[in-house]
Amino acid sequence: MHLHSKTPLSHSEPGTDEHAIIRRLSAVSIVGNTLLSAFKLFAGIAGHSGAMLSDAIHSLSDVLTTIIAFVGTRLSSKEADQEHPYGHERFECMASLILGIILAITSVEIGKPGVQNILSGHYQTLAVPSAIALAAAALSILSKEAMYWYTLHYAKLLHSTAFLADAWHHRSDALSSIGSLFGIAGAMLGFPILDSVASVVICLFILKVAYDIIKDAAAKLLDTSCGAEYERKLSDYIASQDDVVGIDLLHSRMFGSKTYIDVAIRVDGSLPLWEAHAIGERIHCGVEQEFPEVKHIVVHLNPTE
Repeated sequence: MHLHSKTPLSHSEPGTDEHAIIRRLSAVSIVGNTLLSAFKLFAGIAGHSGAMLSDAIHSLSDVLTTIIAFVGTRLSSKEADQEHPYGHERFECMASLILGIILAITSVEIGKPGVQNILSGHYQTLAVPSAIALAAAALSILSKEAMYWYTLHYAKLLHSTAFLADAWHHRSDALSSIGSLFGIAGAMLGFPILDSVASVVICLFILKVAYDIIKDAAAKLLDTSCGAEYERKLSDYIASQDDVVGIDLLHSRMFGSKTYIDVAIRVDGSLPLWEAHAIGERIHCGVEQEFPEVKHIVVHLNPTE
């Protein structure tokens, strides 16, 4: 006997409030990054800082990634239809994957000029940054860290992998600005090569974040299981329910920001069909209530003596 979810849970069930949050998150990120990028670009040029110019390019890329996150989240919130009976949650995974790739490309572009300057060996000919570049780095750290916590809060509230990726993009920008701050300060103190070293350090920080985002998005696109610990908690919950004699099989898989479950439970084989069905229905409803990330669960009933 199989029991299927009667009504798939929509990613947009909270209604217009969720869409309002998504619009607000996107607007804050786009406007904030545009203004910050313009100031850092000016500071990098006026202050003769390669690290700050790289930082400005990084912030500018945030505008594009936020637009991608916005589009991906809105598409994933669409109701299931005839062509997509399981919903559209994987659009968000695709958005996260694109974000990660853009982040990786950005990090390479940031690090390339720094590596070239370091390998050239002509350190004394490098321009020394001025105070405006240092001020821009400090402002960037504060603003980007604030944007990280703001976006992270709502990404968790929405269970949105795309906006979680966007939050980490803000954090990576804050980390790159810390590298810029130290590099610019060191160059101003008589070590001009440190400005280039900062660009390389920024590259490594961002590459790590890009790798994590791409890995997570790929796992959710490939029907990866939710892990042994998650399945253990789910199994313990189901096994503790009345009339469940045992569990023969339990599989989980990630589907975008949601989870699909297949479980086979043993029940008394002498029970009438309607009683056995009621047990399965109770398990089905209980799991969806106790584990809200579960979008769809199939309960198979095996008879036992």
